[in-house]
Amino acid sequence: MSNDAANDRTALQVLINDLYARELNDLGDAGTYKLLDEARRWDVSSTLTDGGVVCFGHVGVADCGVHAAAAVNACLDTGADTVLAISVLHAFTAEMDNARQAVTAGGNPSDHETWGIQGPGLDFRTEWQGDHAFRILRHFWDAETRRQGITDRRLVERYPFLAGTQPAELPNYDEVASIAADAVIVATADQFHHGIGHGTPSHEALDPEPDGVKAAWASLEAGFEHIERRDYAGYEQHCLRAKSDDRDCVQLFSELRGPLRGKVLDVAYTDSTELYEQPAPTWAAGGFITFDPVPR
Repeated sequence: MSNDAANDRTALQVLINDLYARELNDLGDAGTYKLLDEARRWDVSSTLTDGGVVCFGHVGVADCGVHAAAAVNACLDTGADTVLAISVLHAFTAEMDNARQAVTAGGNPSDHETWGIQGPGLDFRTEWQGDHAFRILRHFWDAETRRQGITDRRLVERYPFLAGTQPAELPNYDEVASIAADAVIVATADQFHHGIGHGTPSHEALDPEPDGVKAAWASLEAGFEHIERRDYAGYEQHCLRAKSDDRDCVQLFSELRGPLRGKVLDVAYTDSTELYEQPAPTWAAGGFITFDPVPR
């Protein structure tokens, strides 16, 4: 990666974090609690109590906030003492991007110092601190626990990177597995990046409405067959086709929970032409998904 490309990634990270901060601030208490109340249209707590996983996107706050709020509601409704929150870790540094590309080309994840699981309390790297994906979860978690006067629940964030086909070999996997044994699990990912700014040929680029969201929904469902079979290599290839950032989370929570069957409840998308300074259509989508254990 050139210095210009690395600088562009750093600048993009700053822009995204600033955008998130503004959007969350604009919500205020009234907007935050309104979304938490609106999110009651979904009750996905049974997925969590049954040992499944709830996943939501981290596209623009106005678009996916209600899904993150629904996940928070579900976590608190279960009464679980601990919530394990698994997030993608965006490759905003040259080191991470080079490692990702090398592994995609068939390299061994363990050859890279970025290989492993990061998060608060772990003595292993700090890239997670600058990632934006869970800012939205923390926002709704803090608001709803404050509103309910809850002080005894634990939200533990973990960020896998370079899971590849052997997620159980990730450094710090055993620590995460010990947490998962007594926790409910939520995750975040944006599984569909589309349009000119994401490298889609202009003659294939779809506007989000009406056809783009349908394509995103279909892409999500196409990935489920790999997840259910725990076909991590197949899912990695699916993610490359979909330009999905969900190339570590699924492997980790599938390894922790066993075979899972996905169901799309909703899809949120955000226009990103201005963010990327690219022509329309340029947008990203994240699914609101339940992953329930496959009956044995």
